[in-house]
Amino acid sequence: MAGYYVNDNAQASSGDHEVHVSSCAWMPVIQSKTYLGDFPSCVGAVAKAKTLYPASDGCAYCCPDCHKG
Repeated sequence: MAGYYVNDNAQASSGDHEVHVSSCAWMPVIQSKTYLGDFPSCVGAVAKAKTLYPASDGCAYCCPDCHKG
């Protein structure tokens, strides 16, 4: 299982709040994030993020299976 975070700031281009694995290369640049918990895949993490931010999406790099593009 991996730890997941959601970016509290929406992406300027899409309005989505991206979900990241704690080891994602993009994590250091995210200044405001919320820990979602440990999940076996991005599916559960994105579902939890949607309870906080309905417009949530997986990161294209660390959660490609949950990235709607």
